[in-house]
Amino acid sequence: MPLAEALVRLWAAADLRAELVELFALLLERTDHLVAPLDWGRADPPPIPLKLHGRYARAEVFAAFGLLNEARPFPGREGVFFDEATQCDVFFITLKKSERLFSPTTRYNDVAISPWEFHWESQSLTREASSTGQRYIHHAERGSRVMLFVREESKRGGVTLPFLCLGFADYVSHEGERPMAIRWRLHRAIPAAFVPELALAV
Repeated sequence: MPLAEALVRLWAAADLRAELVELFALLLERTDHLVAPLDWGRADPPPIPLKLHGRYARAEVFAAFGLLNEARPFPGREGVFFDEATQCDVFFITLKKSERLFSPTTRYNDVAISPWEFHWESQSLTREASSTGQRYIHHAERGSRVMLFVREESKRGGVTLPFLCLGFADYVSHEGERPMAIRWRLHRAIPAAFVPELALAV
């Protein structure tokens, strides 16, 4: 049946339409969270096809930024990268760091402070005066962005867990260096559905 004809029949079936409206409302109530477009502040389409509060494997994030190609078919394991094309720093953050998977120099103290703020430690050699450190601190004035991807742990039941996209964040303050302990404020709060997962005390 052609789509146009099916829509005409659906519109004529008032009882069925009313039931569908009730079903959609019920499903919306039961939805833990909804993904939303990331606000790049530019005209459509957005430069990167990722959604706020969506879940992604590291390879999917690299692919979205156009960083998977013949020269680099697999994503690296690094926890940060800067994408020149979008002027975006991307952080992959694992909250529970096992001794087996993380060396002592990479078991950073990363934690969600509140639904709006995140405490993150840079790579172990990053200094405040370095170009990277200065980009983190002055990203807003320089026109670059910071995007956080977070997961509770690397694996669960032998399955590698995806990262939750917390979206863009702004620099608030920092302490020390090598690593720099930076406080970021998210553009959108962490949904209540993820509070237990991210070990938030609210």
